[in-house]
Amino acid sequence: MELLKTLLYLFPVFYVAFFLFNWVIRRRDRCCYMLHYECYKAPEDRELDTQKCAAIVLRNQNLGLEQYRYLLKTMVSSGIGESTYCPKNVIEGRENSCTLDDALLEMDEIMFETLDKLFDKSGVSPSEIDILVVNVSLLSTVPSLTSRIVNRYKMRDDIKVYNITGMGCSASIIAIDLVRQLFKIHKNVYAIVVSTESMGPNWYCGKDRSFMLSNCLFRSGGCSMLFTNNRALKHRAQFKLKCVVRTHLGANDAAYKCCYQMEDAEGYPGFCLTKHLTKAAAQIFTKNLKVLVPKALPLSEIVRYLVASRGWNKFRNVKLEEVGTGLNFKSSIQHFCIHPGGRAVIDGVGKGLRLSDYDLEPARMALHRWGNTSAAGFWYVLGYMEAKRRLKKGDKIMMISFGAGFKCNNCLWEVMRDLKDRNVWEDCIDDYPPKTLVNPFIEKFDWINDETLNLVRLDR
Repeated sequence: MELLKTLLYLFPVFYVAFFLFNWVIRRRDRCCYMLHYECYKAPEDRELDTQKCAAIVLRNQNLGLEQYRYLLKTMVSSGIGESTYCPKNVIEGRENSCTLDDALLEMDEIMFETLDKLFDKSGVSPSEIDILVVNVSLLSTVPSLTSRIVNRYKMRDDIKVYNITGMGCSASIIAIDLVRQLFKIHKNVYAIVVSTESMGPNWYCGKDRSFMLSNCLFRSGGCSMLFTNNRALKHRAQFKLKCVVRTHLGANDAAYKCCYQMEDAEGYPGFCLTKHLTKAAAQIFTKNLKVLVPKALPLSEIVRYLVASRGWNKFRNVKLEEVGTGLNFKSSIQHFCIHPGGRAVIDGVGKGLRLSDYDLEPARMALHRWGNTSAAGFWYVLGYMEAKRRLKKGDKIMMISFGAGFKCNNCLWEVMRDLKDRNVWEDCIDDYPPKTLVNPFIEKFDWINDETLNLVRLDR
């Protein structure tokens, strides 16, 4: 009888111990390591310098003097330099007649070049890959882009493939979050994420200012990343994913339509960016931080957060420059990988989080050198940090992104070892940051602002 009583008393103890043991084991298995990543660099004949940019603009017969002036002003203030790249069909003057073959060639070049380097440098064979995720927002083909990769590398017939479209500039984090979730089911596996965008078929040829902005900002780029949840490969990892926070404001009509693929009034297809974009970014960033802050910052900052967040409840009127006011994100985060979508967003996030010019330098330089490469933009920013030898073991990196829908997807990484690969920045990292980011367009084409041109007709 005494033994039975003893067992009854001990049963809750054993149950709690068993529950905690299983919880710890499950937590240990929820790891997501990035082993390697490779960014795409286009051939030199795709480089879009001042003269080529002007040639592309001037051959658009739909534009008038006011549109030229608007484009000049936008290019000068965009933060983009002279060494970005655009699709082959645009360089060749076929931006208004892109074929399916053109679109597929653009994707093949980016995907296969980065994957070839990824397999070579990581030592992992295509036959070892268990999960493949490709995100391209503006192109959906049959067979899918994932199938093109499987066919090219003759991957296993039991590989799990996922093709993500329509997710915009934050699609990389969505794809990585999908891998993270799949890692909870599949143990000791390899996963690849390919992140890029289809620019060739989506070059805007009309004259609506809301659509023309995308031509000024978006450029060719892409990245392939290799992940694993095998703890035995921890020593080879570059980064460990700590957390992901995804927020969606699609129920808000104004936010939903601020980044929208559609036709303009004259029937020209394109990507419309409205003035509501920065307001939507402020609203959704505020909501995202309410979830992210407790996961990313120390206890002292969480207490401050509880006080500061009371003022965030009226988030509808918050400006992007004000989001995060009252918090010190640098108390536990050493690096900030802001998506290089445009100068206004980079500067707005920087002011809100009280970041220095040093903190914002990687995003600004990635925008200057590569332009807005959509979902791949993060990895050019990260590559800059690595090439500058900023990333040390134990450092934390916060990735911040906004995407059509309207979405804010942020995540936190831990650096697993000191990193110093010059990667895709190899040939230019020593020239960055440049002495000035002033775009040479203002010097070469400021004549277009001459008022006397209002009385004449421009020949093209």
